[in-house]
Amino acid sequence: MTIIDNAVYVNGVRTADPLSLEQTYATLAERGGMVWIGMFRPTATEMDSVAGQFGLHELAVEDAIKAHQRPKMERYDDILFTVLRPAHYIDADEVVEFGELHIFTGTNFVIAIRHAETPGLARVRHRLEGNPELLALGPEAVLYAILDQVVDDYAPVIAGLENDIDEIEDQLFAGDPTVSRRIYQLSREVIQFQRAIHPLTDMLTALELGFEKHGVHRELERSLRDVQDHVQNVTARADSFRQLLQNALTVDGTLTTNRQNEASAAQNEELKKISSWAAIFFAPSFVASVYGMNFHIMPELSWTFGYPFAIGLMLALCALMYTVFKRKKWL
Repeated sequence: MTIIDNAVYVNGVRTADPLSLEQTYATLAERGGMVWIGMFRPTATEMDSVAGQFGLHELAVEDAIKAHQRPKMERYDDILFTVLRPAHYIDADEVVEFGELHIFTGTNFVIAIRHAETPGLARVRHRLEGNPELLALGPEAVLYAILDQVVDDYAPVIAGLENDIDEIEDQLFAGDPTVSRRIYQLSREVIQFQRAIHPLTDMLTALELGFEKHGVHRELERSLRDVQDHVQNVTARADSFRQLLQNALTVDGTLTTNRQNEASAAQNEELKKISSWAAIFFAPSFVASVYGMNFHIMPELSWTFGYPFAIGLMLALCALMYTVFKRKKWL
């Protein structure tokens, strides 16, 4: 069913659980108080029903049906439309999974619409129902409680990202060839996470500026400022993660270049050794090839010391070239 939870509250106490939207409207008209409707991917018909009952703006209704909205907060007269992007970190895949939550708040109603399986708002509802004095403050209390829960749920995401970044730092200096791809993928997740949390700062500031105009209770002001502190902390941590990953990518490029240079230098040293020995062995081959040219008139052929001279010449050339290459540190 698309209606997950539906209740009417009077003075912060749950007084009715209507089975349909029509019953909800009738109960609210009869008892007064506030209605809180939780919906999961509602149909166009259901959205038309609540829009007609509570006077929701057609543009906001269209956004709520289509989903895939950026985090934002828009006011249509006395109705506030808020879009949040809850997040969950899947550590095994190193992926930040995002939900989407649309909230309409008016003078006597809260309509919360989810477009993902998680996160549910049962914890928020249960917490508020356990504190009737807070819930009696109306739709603003519900909105602030939802904001608080969404921001609190960012903490495990921060912890997961931080743990994986620590692992990347270990991989960098271990020479793991897969670390570059991991850095890039994690950077992409951090950027997506930043896109979900950065708009919250302006959204909360806009709410704070409306405290006096809309007569927000002092307790709710404190709650909102607490959420602001958490948002600033999460935003700062996420920004630092992006910088760390950029630095890690730079370090990885430097280390890769150094390893390539070291490998190239080692290859050059080996090539020098091979070339040196080839030159040394070429010297006796040259002398032997001269004596093996089979000319009839060749003075050395009939010389008594011709053979020992040739052998000595070969050895002398080899020793000379060995000495030269040794001094040049090619051997």
